[in-house]
Amino acid sequence: MQIAVIGAGSVGQALGQGWSKAGYSVKFGVPDPKAAKYQSLPAQQMATPSAATANAEIVVLATPWPNTEAAIRGLGNLAGKIVIDCTNPLMRDAQGMSLAIGHSVSAGERVAQWAKGASVFKTLNHTGADNMANAARFPVKPAMFVAGDDAAKKPSVLKLVSDLGFAAIDAGPLTNARLLEPLAMLWIDQAFARGRGRDFAFAVVKRA
Repeated sequence: MQIAVIGAGSVGQALGQGWSKAGYSVKFGVPDPKAAKYQSLPAQQMATPSAATANAEIVVLATPWPNTEAAIRGLGNLAGKIVIDCTNPLMRDAQGMSLAIGHSVSAGERVAQWAKGASVFKTLNHTGADNMANAARFPVKPAMFVAGDDAAKKPSVLKLVSDLGFAAIDAGPLTNARLLEPLAMLWIDQAFARGRGRDFAFAVVKRA
């Protein structure tokens, strides 16, 4: 299964490297594949976004939210592909961090509008990149919720998430991305404003 990870920042690299270790074929799509900042990544995995996406079955958006629409429009026809949206539509103003959108439409739903014909899933947005790279090191599997409408393709996405070391949990339809995107704000607030640090994750446990 070929995965195209669009963006090679901390999240993109953590996901791409995690899936590579799990046996998937991964290409990173970046504007300048030969840029010095990507020299730590295998050269054969680097490509332009459109080239990385051309033969991929899975397209993973690990882009800053303000750049996401333009990134999608530069990928060409995504119909029939699985698109995993890891973005968070966050902004900062004088009052602090807030959602740029989310009260009546989510970033995940916007991605579905832009990626015509693709099966869009919202996940891998509500913990930090370090946890994505080290999910298997937690004593209890950290929870990672997956929202999306395509019931036939959702099991494949749940498996991709599980193969990173998470407890992959079906979060219902894509409209529930409106629930998952604020969850990222809670993680960020706990990590940075409440002094918890970045080495924690949410988990779902059942009482005995």
